[in-house]
Amino acid sequence: MKKSGYILLFILVLAIVGPIFSPHDYQSTNFDAILVSPSFSGMHLFGTDNLGRDLFVRTMLGIRITLLVAIVASLVSLIIGVTYGAVAGYIGGRVDAVMMRFVDTLYALPFIFLVILLMVAFERNFLLIFIAIGAINWLDMARIVRGQTISLREREFVDAARLSGVSSARIIFRHIAPNLLGIVTVYVTLTIPQAILVESFLSFLGLGVQEPQTSLGSLVDSGVNQMEGASWMLLIPAALLALILMCFNFLGDALRDFFDARQAP
Repeated sequence: MKKSGYILLFILVLAIVGPIFSPHDYQSTNFDAILVSPSFSGMHLFGTDNLGRDLFVRTMLGIRITLLVAIVASLVSLIIGVTYGAVAGYIGGRVDAVMMRFVDTLYALPFIFLVILLMVAFERNFLLIFIAIGAINWLDMARIVRGQTISLREREFVDAARLSGVSSARIIFRHIAPNLLGIVTVYVTLTIPQAILVESFLSFLGLGVQEPQTSLGSLVDSGVNQMEGASWMLLIPAALLALILMCFNFLGDALRDFFDARQAP
């Protein structure tokens, strides 16, 4: 867990601070330095792309945008999923049945198709990527929270609050939601890699982040087109993307083991 956290922190700090010390801009082109391999000559640490742009600075920008999209989309998913699942689990009965049938209906629809449909319908808006991914990615969160809420609503402290005349909304958000912190924290760390993959896939298809901005998915897409003559354009962003995904998955597994150990008798 610590190693994954340290690696993620290092990558984040490098993505924020690294471009400051680079003499190159992420969108400045240099046609005299097209497809230069990685070297300290000219301070092109990751080489250049087919337009002569510095790949190090663009990769750092791609990491920023990829992580930003993933984290914000996960927060959107968190807010919708926790609220929806807690309400369904606490109220129960027909309300719960109707709400969960709606979730089942959304499960039956192609996930990526819905995201692409939203992106096409509302144009390729950068902010919409956050909402599009988060608004579809909340279904698993809602189911998990619902199951935990069903077990929590029968606990003594919930009965005490109910008998004291506390409203249902206050019970859900002041008494039940705080007790969902462990499971929600674990699932968010596992949701972020999923959001990263969706964003990367959309960018790979050309439906995500648009030029001159970039993301790791966009960089991988550009690298595929130059794979034979400039392999570094593919290998570097792809390796960083894989490293970030592995770190988040290891972090999520470690957090799950930690909270399971705390709950063990």
